[in-house]
This record gives sequence, structure tokens and C-alpha cells, in this order.
Amino acid sequence: MDKQFIALPNYQRLTVDEMLAKSQNFYAQAATRRSVRQFSSDPIPMQVIDACIRSAGTAPSGANQQPWHFVVISDQQVKRQIRAAAEAEETAFYAGRAGETWLDTLEPLGTDAHKPFLEEAPCLIAIFEQKYQVDSSGQHIKNYYSKESTGIATGILITALHHVGLVTLTHTPSPMNFLISMLKRPVGERPFLLLVVGYPAEDVVVPDIKRKSLVDISTRY
Repeated sequence: MDKQFIALPNYQRLTVDEMLAKSQNFYAQAATRRSVRQFSSDPIPMQVIDACIRSAGTAPSGANQQPWHFVVISDQQVKRQIRAAAEAEETAFYAGRAGETWLDTLEPLGTDAHKPFLEEAPCLIAIFEQKYQVDSSGQHIKNYYSKESTGIATGILITALHHVGLVTLTHTPSPMNFLISMLKRPVGERPFLLLVVGYPAEDVVVPDIKRKSLVDISTRY
């Protein structure tokens, strides 16, 4: 089969000064991103959510199979059902499934089994990893590097939402299989992450955490 290629679209090489300015400006904005657990109930424009998801869809993926699906939930009844199911799993988690070491690590963040933000936030995005696809004949087609690809797309989505002034929380009740039936997802998909999205509550507070320095997270040869 002939391979089809096109010229790299819209590429413009920047000067070193332009690169440095852009990288510093991007870091300055990225550094303000925080996980938030107190959300305003104010609605958010779905056109903005759609645009951010389209940005996530530009992520690189194994063999360009794009093995992800994003389910946007703003219906209050569905959010209530998700909260009830998530809190049931979280109750078991905090009651002993996690183990003392994990709970000790979480303790400074002040988290517990109660997840009111799942109802209070105007939008949830359930992100699914597509382990395989099913063609018209019912045959399974394996997706390669589906977890890595979905993780990259999720990172772009979180960054895009932060870029437009929304706050997020990455929520991973364990297990998350209830999302498959609740959101009517097909075989071959599995929940990757539940992203809570909205505006911060007026009285929002976040833990006083520190991020690792550059020398702690990178090495140069």
C-alpha cells in the first residue's frame, strides 16, 4: 500500500528569544494549575469543553489509532449516580483497601470518601481508554500503547482547560468499572480517569504543597 505524506503544516521556526519567552510564559501559567475540590455550580459553555477535547484529540498515539473516548456529563441525575457509585468505592478504599501507608500519604491533602464535587461541579468528563476496537465483522483490533496514548491526551485536555480559566480535579475511584455500564460504553473500553471541571468556588482553598525543582525532575547529558 502506498504511503501518503503531506508537508508539515503551518510550521514556523521561532528565534531563540521567542522560544525562551514563550516557554517562560507557558511555565508561568502552568505553574498556577492546581487540583481543586471546591467548585462553583455556575454552568460552563459546552463549546469551550468541545474545543478543549478537540485539543486533546491532537495527542500522539500508537500507530495513530487514537484509542480514547471522552464522555461529557452535565446531567444532574447522572452526576448524582456517579457520585453514589464513586463514594461506595471510596468508602471501601478508606476503610482498609488502601492500606495504612497510602492513607498516611494522602492525609496531608485532607481527602476522604465524601466526594460532593462530583455533583457540585457543572461538568464531569469520563475518559476511556480503548484497549481494542471491534470491526463490522466482530473481530477485535488491538490498539497499541493505548494507556500511554490516553495519558498524553488527558494531559493535553487538563492543560487546555486550565488555559481557558477552568479548574479541574483528576479523580480515580478504584475500581471505576461502574462507569462502563452507567455511561453505556462498548466492550474494549475501560475507564482511565474521571475529570471534574468547572469554576472554583468563591471560598476555595487548596493544600499548601511544593513542587519539585528542575534539578529534582530532570537530568542533562
